[in-house]
Amino acid sequence: MKDDLHFLRLWDLYSPLLTATQREITDLYFNYDLSLGEIAEQKGVSRQSVSDCLNKCRKQLENYEAKLSFMQTLDELSHEYSAYMTAVERWINATTNTRPEMGKELSKLKNALMEVHRQFGVEEIELSKESEILGKTFRGGAEE
Repeated sequence: MKDDLHFLRLWDLYSPLLTATQREITDLYFNYDLSLGEIAEQKGVSRQSVSDCLNKCRKQLENYEAKLSFMQTLDELSHEYSAYMTAVERWINATTNTRPEMGKELSKLKNALMEVHRQFGVEEIELSKESEILGKTFRGGAEE
């Protein structure tokens, strides 16, 4: 299951680099949850060729990530963003009662950061006083 989630994150990033047939087979298997036999029947090929295609795609996507590191970079940016949002939220909570003007300015900063967050397709997460924001992409699926 963990491998499937990892593969899907890679697929989200690098699927345009696969052939149309590879994209279709991987999409049917992982996103539509069809079995090897169902895909083979639909495509008019053997189960073994579907399995070979999936294995080849996994290796190909891993190679793209090894060379380009997009997923790693996105993860790092997500963690940095989370740290900034957590710090801003804590500053807002700490200054709202004592220095309302600073709290208003920090709220503007938080809103600007949230707009960047939305533009990159990241889910908005509410905070409690003790919590921290954890980046969670819609396409990525799982919190780190």
